[in-house]
Amino acid sequence: MQNDELIWQNINLNFCSYKVKAKQQKQTFCKNEYNVTGLCNRQSCPLANSRYATIREEKGVCYLYMKVIERAHTPKQMYEKIKLPRNYEKALALIDEHLIYWPNFTIHKCKQRYTKIIQYLIRMRKLRKKNVKKLVSRDLKMEKRESRREAKALAAAQLDQSIEKELLERLKKGTYGDIYNINQDIFEKVVEQEEEEEEEEESEFVEDFDESDLEDIEDYELEMETETAGKAKQKIKVGN
Repeated sequence: MQNDELIWQNINLNFCSYKVKAKQQKQTFCKNEYNVTGLCNRQSCPLANSRYATIREEKGVCYLYMKVIERAHTPKQMYEKIKLPRNYEKALALIDEHLIYWPNFTIHKCKQRYTKIIQYLIRMRKLRKKNVKKLVSRDLKMEKRESRREAKALAAAQLDQSIEKELLERLKKGTYGDIYNINQDIFEKVVEQEEEEEEEEESEFVEDFDESDLEDIEDYELEMETETAGKAKQKIKVGN
């Protein structure tokens, strides 16, 4: 059989892999996942108590773990696992039902631990609903590399365009003569299409004519009519 007092004396006075001592505080903590309080003392130690129970949370679901000392020879199956309902009151009633003959300290600490777990699960659910800003790391080396590549690609594209324009101008002037076997009619049609596209791109939108603009146009037409009439009279005189 397991002797709890002997185990605790060895753990308390000698080495324990779960024991953690804080430098600032005199309190000693326990890293064992089944510890109900997280403290290293006689009542909270899961190794030195034959009757032990705790509450654990797995993927948002709480479970009551009860130690069965008869299974001490199989540590993997030593704890009995009972799923607790989501309703808080029903879960507390289920804890009282299964721990009815257990020490009051164990019952109280299990209820306290279950309450804390429920509180942080509620906080987690609220935080998920909020729009929290996500911090994303930036790879500055990659950004600099990409910017250099973009600049080189842009310079190469501009160089290709300038070479293409220069070749077209030389072909228009006939610098190369009959070196290139190109149908002249097709070449002229392509050049005309490019010129038409450039003219269409240069079109702009302007405002409507005001009354002052209309008056200026009428004055200009009168001046043109008087000039044409004067030239016609001079020609008649010269003919006579």
